[in-house]
Amino acid sequence: MPSLTERSPAPTRTAYAQPMATAATVVTVALTALAPATWGTTYAVTTELLPPGHPMFAGLMRALPAGLLGLALARVLPRGDWWWRAGVLGALNVGALFPLLFLAAERLPGGVAATLSATQPLLVAGLAIAVLHDRPTVWRWSWGVIGVLGVGLVVLGPAARLDAVGVLAGLGGTAAMAGGVVLTKRWGRPAGAGPLALAGWQLTAGGLLLLPLTLAIEGVPQRIDAGAVGGYLWLGSMGGLIAYTLWFRGIGKLPVGASAPLVLLSPLVATVVGIALGESLSLPQSVGFVLALAALLAAQLDSPGVLVRGGRVR
Repeated sequence: MPSLTERSPAPTRTAYAQPMATAATVVTVALTALAPATWGTTYAVTTELLPPGHPMFAGLMRALPAGLLGLALARVLPRGDWWWRAGVLGALNVGALFPLLFLAAERLPGGVAATLSATQPLLVAGLAIAVLHDRPTVWRWSWGVIGVLGVGLVVLGPAARLDAVGVLAGLGGTAAMAGGVVLTKRWGRPAGAGPLALAGWQLTAGGLLLLPLTLAIEGVPQRIDAGAVGGYLWLGSMGGLIAYTLWFRGIGKLPVGASAPLVLLSPLVATVVGIALGESLSLPQSVGFVLALAALLAAQLDSPGVLVRGGRVR
């Protein structure tokens, strides 16, 4: 018989942590997914509201005001190595991405431009091997390929216009952001700096990079009407500071193999917006839509099992 001082083993934390961790992971995935979902509206906003021929100015207006607002709200400045790290991340995630994204949106149909971003999970997976020494599972590789094929079925058809400059711009922007995702995961965040501060740093750095280039190359559009003002406000707030804050929060909590496929939401949302504007989906496009959604959801699983293992996000 055990003595009074002997106690039965306490239940392991894992047994109780798994359901809570699973719920927390679902919330994290949902909040992170809002960022690429919002980015999917960029193509319609660009073609319907913004003055044409000014992709750098559009990128500047999306980045710099939002970045300065983020700095004012966070009240945290970079320290030490984070001055140059914020500059590098800002150049990749904002300074290079934004003008290339708007250029692709101007020269390609929204769905086609968005499809190019669907290759990002595969680019991130390749960079993760080289930079993070993180080899994605065959499961996530496979679903990444299926996701690209699914989005391709949705938006690439006989009527798709392919412009060489637009395609190169879209691929260049996707590659820049893929590099930014991997470096963000590698460097993390410094102590005392939250996702809002990180978003503010990068948007400001990218905006300051675009400012002299925009003034020297493009200048300011001759006419900015009320619709364009609304477009810039939407892209800078929901598509800028809010989306990037949620995105950097998610990257810090999720593995790259789970966060990168969420960008598939961008072309899917662009397709849904197109339907709302009067477009329709054929049978192959509908099949592709289902495949892309399945790939996005399946990539959140580390294996055919569960979202978390051992009470920790995988």
